[in-house]
Amino acid sequence: MNFQIKKTNNAIIFTLNEKRLDAYISGLVKNEFAEITKTGNSVNLVIDLNKVESCDSSGLSALLVANRLVTGKSGALRIVTASPKIQTLIKITQLDKVLTLNSTVEEALSEI
Repeated sequence: MNFQIKKTNNAIIFTLNEKRLDAYISGLVKNEFAEITKTGNSVNLVIDLNKVESCDSSGLSALLVANRLVTGKSGALRIVTASPKIQTLIKITQLDKVLTLNSTVEEALSEI
């Protein structure tokens, strides 16, 4: 799995450099989210999915795990995707009521 983690003053940016967020890598992604949130401090997490072209139910599950882990630490989670396909998937499954979507990392950081 190809990803990058960047720390800013107020958030951690997790960039997934894969075309798919699916059952093949969702377990690895969940483990990374667990590592990121392992600290005792509040964690704000921006998940950058701009390179991801498709996502399945396992990928959505990974995003929900991240949401649970971050909100459990009194942090904020933002999902960044400009992909209409992924935005539609999140809206159709009504996860947009739980997950906050942004089009750019800069926009997400400004909202945290």
